[in-house]
Amino acid sequence: MQYSKAGLALTERFEADGGPKLTAYQDVKGVWTIGWGHTGPDIHPGLTITQAQAEAFLASDVNWANNVVNGLVHASLTQGEHDALVDFVFNVGAGNFAHSTMLKELNGGNMVMAALEFEKWDLAGGKVVAGLLRRREAEHQMFTTT
Repeated sequence: MQYSKAGLALTERFEADGGPKLTAYQDVKGVWTIGWGHTGPDIHPGLTITQAQAEAFLASDVNWANNVVNGLVHASLTQGEHDALVDFVFNVGAGNFAHSTMLKELNGGNMVMAALEFEKWDLAGGKVVAGLLRRREAEHQMFTTT
């Protein structure tokens, strides 16, 4: 499956409300980030990028998350389920998803239990983060209603 425009809108809303950040910043866990939530060893203090670079990072990162979902989830998904999972992987990473109870429930065909796993991923540095809680609620809603 491919990530839809609705899914991309969800990612954009939570990664950089109001548009991409063109100057590197540290996220709530202290990870250097730029654009629409792009991280990596090439992101450092003082880095600035163009709007076009931010869009290219986003396209690459979304493609990566889409491939992770397509590669790890063996259950049949609706578009809404797929989109919610791509946004989730974009945010929490492939390793966390690969070892999650959510993936186990998905591949066991238990979508109801899988959906309940979103709410468990609202922590950063061991603390509940309101923005992550809102994101997980939005992913849960997308997963269960579209």
